[in-house]
Amino acid sequence: MPGQTSHSPSASSRLLTRGELGALVQAGEIDTVMLGVPDMLGRLKGKDLNALHFLSQLPAGSQMCGYVLASDVDMNPLPGYELTGWHDGYGDLHVIPDVSAIRRLSYLPGTVLIHGDAVHPGGRPVEVAPRQMLRRQLEALAAHGLQARVGLESEFVLYKGTQTRIRRAGYRGLQPVAFDNLDYALDRPPAVSSFFHRLQYALRQAGAPVEAVKPEGAPGQVEVTWPYGDPLRACDAYTVHKHAVRHIAARHRMIPTFMAAPQTGIGSGLHLHLSLWRTTDPVFAMRPEEDLPDLLQHSVAGLVTAMPHLVPLYAPTTNSFARYMPHSFAPTNYSWGRDNRTCAIRLLGHHEHTHLEVRLPGADANPYLALAAAIAAIVHGLTQRPKLPAPCTGNAYQAVDPLPVPRSLEEALTDFTDSQIALHAFGAPVVAHYSHAAEIEIQAQRGQVTDIDRERWFLRA
Repeated sequence: MPGQTSHSPSASSRLLTRGELGALVQAGEIDTVMLGVPDMLGRLKGKDLNALHFLSQLPAGSQMCGYVLASDVDMNPLPGYELTGWHDGYGDLHVIPDVSAIRRLSYLPGTVLIHGDAVHPGGRPVEVAPRQMLRRQLEALAAHGLQARVGLESEFVLYKGTQTRIRRAGYRGLQPVAFDNLDYALDRPPAVSSFFHRLQYALRQAGAPVEAVKPEGAPGQVEVTWPYGDPLRACDAYTVHKHAVRHIAARHRMIPTFMAAPQTGIGSGLHLHLSLWRTTDPVFAMRPEEDLPDLLQHSVAGLVTAMPHLVPLYAPTTNSFARYMPHSFAPTNYSWGRDNRTCAIRLLGHHEHTHLEVRLPGADANPYLALAAAIAAIVHGLTQRPKLPAPCTGNAYQAVDPLPVPRSLEEALTDFTDSQIALHAFGAPVVAHYSHAAEIEIQAQRGQVTDIDRERWFLRA
């Protein structure tokens, strides 16, 4: 899990400045600029731009069809989104490059990646854009004189093979790159060690150096953690991480999946480690066994109270809910406890290292949206000050008092669409946008006959 001792500039020492990019382009070392916008699922969408052309156009940016922020998982143009659609001819959005963080991609020679912010014609921010949604919640937190520091913890599963082979097999017969529980193992297969090494190198070169990489508990499962830092930069780094994982895995004839539950009994999370600071002072700081400081109490109470209303922002697919199973290390209710991995909100660390781990998001979550939901919940706690329930001191899977996690996306959507907490935090247009995305996901799955249906009923019905 991320530690809290790294706040130095070294965590971003490999980020290029605009001047350094210009020098590398003139020297012929960089010829391509990838300008990327995180879509609703947190995937980078954009264009490869000629580097000389890009430099000559700064800071004008580029145009992208608005449907990159208003489609389904397959990028189908679907009706029902206010942002864009057939009703307005699918017009363009303008993308402004964030040149404060230029990342060199070692696995794509001659290429840098720059994140961009989508704006309407005239320059008004697109409020449903994930980066903008997180930015708005950080501004709400800043209104209380507070800043967040964040460390992300990514889990995913690696399988043997290529995309072509796995598609042809209908995603059946999946073989993980390791068949045993190698959690914390240092004697792992050479191919896995090679993948770890190349991934760490790529992320270091891209200005997203990891804190640690290790095998996780399920066969082929990997955990990657990053040091604490700026929330927006942490999410940007995560998108680079997913991009790098897919490219590097392909070169090793491996396929990664960031599904929340890629197989029955296997769950992958995207845990959020966060703390609040007032300038250089950690406001969560506490000694072991002492009472929680007021701001920490309000933050935990806000998370426990508000996160049930924001589920589609951190559990966006029907598969997300297959992860919330007893004794899976994924939470099944909105409980909290001290160093308790069975809870949704885990309090850990001591003194200035005291922080919270939000264990609700799965690997399929968009980090910007998941973190925006968590910050919004904390702000709710700071403003409304709901009562803090008693901590769970044992097995939270057996607790009966905490509110249970929804069993399906349909159930979660009901609490999200009309939630005053969601509407107050994000505004009606944003809630409507992501409610529609959830409805599309639900409809895509409704009525589908699965392998389990056939195995259970083909000969028995």
